[in-house]
Amino acid sequence: MVQQFMLKDIGRLINRPTKTGKKMYDKFFVYIPTSVAKDSAFPFKPGEEVIVRIDGKRLVIEKIEK
Repeated sequence: MVQQFMLKDIGRLINRPTKTGKKMYDKFFVYIPTSVAKDSAFPFKPGEEVIVRIDGKRLVIEKIEK
């Protein structure tokens, strides 16, 4: 049995406040390093919608099963 190990690297949570009309809103992004996103085991494609949830102290990002 061959084990697959996804690369790991340091990402970052980024807040880009955005003005809509006269109000400012926080807009958060998770930066995923290119070395991880280009790995053959990376399960997402650019622009794909995902489910984001909190599980204890973890942020979980999952594919939407259609």
